[in-house]
Amino acid sequence: AGRQRAGVEVGMGVQPQHAQGAAHASDFQADWARAASQFQQNLGAGWSKALEAFQQVGGQPAAPGMPSLQFNPTSLLELQQSYLREAANLWNDSVKAPGAGDRRFSGDAWARNPLSAFSASVYLLNARTLLGLVEAAKADEKTKARLRFAVEQWLAASAPSNFLALNAEAQQKALETRGESIAKGIQNLWHDVQQGHVSMTDESVFEVGKNVATTEGAVVFENDYFQLIEYKPLTAKVYERPFLLVPPCINKFYILDLQPENSFIRYAVSQGHRTFVVSWRNPDASMERATWDDFIEQAAIQAIHTVQDITGAAKINALGFCVGGTILSTAIAVLAARGEKPVASTTLLTTLIDFTDTGILDVFIDENFVKFREMQMGKGGMMKGQDLASTFSFLRPNDLVWNYVVGNYLKGETPPPFDLLYWNSDSTNLPGPFYAWYLRNTYLENNLIKPGKAVVCGEKVDLNKVDMPMYIYGSREDHIVPIGGSYGSTQVFPG
Repeated sequence: AGRQRAGVEVGMGVQPQHAQGAAHASDFQADWARAASQFQQNLGAGWSKALEAFQQVGGQPAAPGMPSLQFNPTSLLELQQSYLREAANLWNDSVKAPGAGDRRFSGDAWARNPLSAFSASVYLLNARTLLGLVEAAKADEKTKARLRFAVEQWLAASAPSNFLALNAEAQQKALETRGESIAKGIQNLWHDVQQGHVSMTDESVFEVGKNVATTEGAVVFENDYFQLIEYKPLTAKVYERPFLLVPPCINKFYILDLQPENSFIRYAVSQGHRTFVVSWRNPDASMERATWDDFIEQAAIQAIHTVQDITGAAKINALGFCVGGTILSTAIAVLAARGEKPVASTTLLTTLIDFTDTGILDVFIDENFVKFREMQMGKGGMMKGQDLASTFSFLRPNDLVWNYVVGNYLKGETPPPFDLLYWNSDSTNLPGPFYAWYLRNTYLENNLIKPGKAVVCGEKVDLNKVDMPMYIYGSREDHIVPIGGSYGSTQVFPG
């Protein structure tokens, strides 16, 4: 516009209206071409910087002792060309709605807001490219898994949906509610800061004993490690052989007794089983020196013997869930080494015995990490339950973290009541020595499947001696115990 005015002043005369329009169009096209050229140059420079930064993840000289990260040249070239091509197309179609396959950006508000739509599309392009870089890296599978995990965590945190300035749906809701959603979001944030974790459900709706864990029972034994609950029969007769359930010690027992319609405990009782359940104590400072041996001897083995004493049964049936199954199996192996076989049959639900396939958790495990934990708490201390819960949540960050950050804080929503997520938030601590032993002997060295390698309660553990009928269950979508890990137990026990 400035150049046109100068031209008129030096005697070019007044141009016809259509000529002025053509000049404007020509200038606009020229400006657009220059902008597009600059955009592509920036992309090229940005690619180079991103690649340099990405290589540093694998260890440049600033990280002594770590190998330099290299890439497959062919894959890298294809990835770069694809990135530049898609970026140019994105620039030309800047108002196009973001990918419909990602539910974070699938709302109509995103399609109607050009800035938000463009930011989401650029983000998705960058996400595909960064994950492509991981696949192009010349590295072993564990290194690739760690790179992939780090990139996915960063991508999940940096999504435009996590920021009010870019989240079209949150902006629309703020306008529709005249700012009430923002005020409610601030209240939700303050509430979660006070309680120490992000709310995944409306926790005010639930209360243990009133609308969760309502199957009637009574505590029949307790010590420093657990309480043993016996449940009231719901049938006129019960089976002679009692049934002992050992849930995981990293959460509360009522995962098995959420609602009457989905309660495993109520179902077992209604089928005529005389049912006992271990309810783990939430460790405090008085238990900071408790070991894996203590949990086996003073909890699992004690529970087995107590059920025998109360019922007078020579043998019992048992079920272990998650790490509760690992504890139960170890206890049965210790008893077998002592010449005792008090368990007639065992059921394992999503339990790891063979720790060859541990899924995404493997990215955390190596000798240095385990040594650090052993130095930190191997002789005493506490692994906080909330720290464990946060770690597990970040294994699926979009579903279990940022989804609630956006809903609770940016949109001012109260998450719907969900009994499973209420239980998931009710975490428990783990004694440091217990936790350190568990890390080294299972996740790192996989000693439980090596006959005689692990020594527990003074006995060499040999799972080949756990010879009884077994039912082993795995969940296809479980991110803590992958189904391949569950299946691995079929190759360990003789049956």
